Amino acid sequence: MTDVRRTVDAVWRIESARVVATLATMTGDVGLAEDLAQEAVVDALAQWPESGVPQNPGAWLTAVAKRKAIDGWRRRERLDDRYRALAHDLEARWGGATGEPAAVDSWQPIDDDVLRLVFTACHPVLSREAQVALTLKVIGGLTTEELARLFLVPVATVQQRIVRAKKTLAAAKVPFEVPDPSEWRARLGPVLGVVYLIFTEGYAATSGDRWMRTELANEALRIGRVLEGLLPREPEVHALVALMELQASRFAARVRADGTPVLLADQDRSRWDRAQIVRGRAALARADSSARALGRGRGNYALQAAIAECHAVAPSVDDTDWAQIVLLYEALGRIAPNPLVELNRAVAVSMATGPASALLVVDGLVAQGALAGSHLLPSVRGELLSRLGRFTEARRELEAAAALTANERERDVLRAKAAGLDVGTPR
Repeated sequence: MTDVRRTVDAVWRIESARVVATLATMTGDVGLAEDLAQEAVVDALAQWPESGVPQNPGAWLTAVAKRKAIDGWRRRERLDDRYRALAHDLEARWGGATGEPAAVDSWQPIDDDVLRLVFTACHPVLSREAQVALTLKVIGGLTTEELARLFLVPVATVQQRIVRAKKTLAAAKVPFEVPDPSEWRARLGPVLGVVYLIFTEGYAATSGDRWMRTELANEALRIGRVLEGLLPREPEVHALVALMELQASRFAARVRADGTPVLLADQDRSRWDRAQIVRGRAALARADSSARALGRGRGNYALQAAIAECHAVAPSVDDTDWAQIVLLYEALGRIAPNPLVELNRAVAVSMATGPASALLVVDGLVAQGALAGSHLLPSVRGELLSRLGRFTEARRELEAAAALTANERERDVLRAKAAGLDVGTPR
């Protein structure tokens, strides 16, 4: 049963977005679609131990959930209403008795159910917290426990956000569709933010026994590419795609065959995907060109992509243009102030001018109480203290970081670093 549960969990991680999106297209209700999909997962846990895992488990989950939807309509005696609604929709689309397509605008939405799901989950009737939580749950397949760790809030808080989000979408009768172009400006920022959060969860998993969840990152990149085709003049869409392409180019070098993480300084750069780097740099060039055409400077994602580009073109860590990266982080900090940006700037400062000056930046964050509960701050502080020869303090910080992370692979890396620090002896 344990093996089947792991298989079901893996299938859900990979297929949940498409399963829920297909069901949402059928039912017109994202909340109902997610509930049906979860019921299908319960059936899989009950049936697969005896019947075996089907050849196409995602299709199996979708089919079971569809049958549950149909049974529900029948039980509620609403099937005739559904047929009438479908007939009305077909008549509107195909011009009734004439059989000719109805008149349409020149703009046609891209036929992508997952993209519709993203726009629906990011509808402005929802709060930002609800948008992120709902999208990561229905598209990323994250559990409420993982979301709670990601946002550093209690599990009950996440559950309430998701339940409220579903009820709000249902009460507002939000249509399951890509919005009209006139609404894109208001909807684009949250959509891009959520897509990148999905990517970052794939790039560095919040919890579990995997360093990365590449299927999740690849899905975010796929959605980003679809958005890029939908909005070819929007600089930050190109920039987000550039950022994801450049970061994804390192995936093959970030883990060993056994899943052990490989940090940047130790990565075999010959394993970086050069074709993906070329694509990322081209997307960044498109972002810069579009920004110039609109009279804008680089935005949040463009600056992050420029930082990723500095890493991508450098032959080694030592040959990286760290001074340029520091400047880019400073610019990013001005347009998007965030303690995580400041922490990353400290890392760049440590490489550009040394760990002592970087430690001042990190200690400033500690004094502010920034990133409380996150493993990132003690992790970076431990590295800096180690480079300064303050090994006892460094060990304490690294052990604290290991205790805070929920990712098993990351915990192993931090504990190994701490164990490698003999007091008074450099590593």
